[in-house]
Amino acid sequence: MIMSFRTLDSLDAAGKRVLLRADLNVPVRGGKITDLTRIERLTPTIRELVSKGAKVIVCSHFDRPKGKRVPEMSLGPVAAALGEVLGQRVRFAEDCIGVPAQQAVDRMASGEVLVLENTRYHAEEEKNDSNFAGELAHLADFYVNDAFSAAHRAHASTEGVAHLLPAYAGRLMQAELEALDAALGNPVRPVAAIVGGAKVSTKLDLLGNLVSKVNALVIGGAMANTFLAAQGIAVGRSLQEAEMHATARQILERAKSAGCEVILPSDAVVANELKPGVATQTVAIASVPADAMILDVGPATVAALVRHLSSWRTLVWNGPLGAFETPPFDAATTAFAKAVADATDKDALRSVAGGGDTVSALRHAGVLDRVSYVSTAGGAFLEWLEGKTLPGVAALG
Repeated sequence: MIMSFRTLDSLDAAGKRVLLRADLNVPVRGGKITDLTRIERLTPTIRELVSKGAKVIVCSHFDRPKGKRVPEMSLGPVAAALGEVLGQRVRFAEDCIGVPAQQAVDRMASGEVLVLENTRYHAEEEKNDSNFAGELAHLADFYVNDAFSAAHRAHASTEGVAHLLPAYAGRLMQAELEALDAALGNPVRPVAAIVGGAKVSTKLDLLGNLVSKVNALVIGGAMANTFLAAQGIAVGRSLQEAEMHATARQILERAKSAGCEVILPSDAVVANELKPGVATQTVAIASVPADAMILDVGPATVAALVRHLSSWRTLVWNGPLGAFETPPFDAATTAFAKAVADATDKDALRSVAGGGDTVSALRHAGVLDRVSYVSTAGGAFLEWLEGKTLPGVAALG
């Protein structure tokens, strides 16, 4: 069930200093930002605060400097990129606390934006040190958290400060929480989940939580091989975890007890090696050659999933169906992604997807903007699906 939290609707920010926790941890290669998504998703909150006449003080971590000043991990270039996206000047402070930060804040006029230097330049950030949180709080009148992607960490800028200032959810945080509530908290049923990926061992908590929450659970990727092998089906040289067979059987039993239908592949695309353009064969799941590897689910499995799709009202997707990064093993994930997008377009389905590989697969299929909500939050999205309490979210309640 969704928790109650204050949003920007109730924030009178005119002339006030607002500390905005953002996630500016953008990918950089060769000194250049390669993906502006996180910056672009932050701009609605900043623009709204600016329009209300707030002094917007943005703080964020960037990479892992481990409490030291690492020049390559400065937020200076990211602040400049934020200014370009916003179309207004964005000031930059050489530190996130102390004299440089205070002086930069004191010089601000209403409607201006300031980015503070990397919070992780201070080891106290990740320790959730109360004095460090207090120094951040001293800079502002209000706190707004718009970094759901960092909400699974109890750090000073994500959790500590929220107890020291009146705390609000930004528009991105609000959208994420509302989307996740619609996906698992209070979904329109029937609700299904797709879980893919390589290893059962990394998604045990997720599978354990989902079988009690969803009506149908689709297991794909190499993870499905472990479930198939656990039931005595020969999977050839496919990637699987023999030590997880007993656990897989336990999950199947829990699903059965909870009335959750588990859907595993009925056919597979196999090959002798994983490389682009390799010779492939489509076989029934009980007929995988001993020297072959399952690298994608087959067309019969996709057709069955599309049939199921017509009866589902909500879908949560975390993980591809096959080794989609290597054609032709992207076929099933792409075909099903397009079917999900079509159902979403018709308002027949609410689709919520998240996780790095899932986002990449949806982009590859050309349907990223046709899914109801796509979370770029990574670890926080996964922990929410696992049923865990996220410190940065709990602190807003």
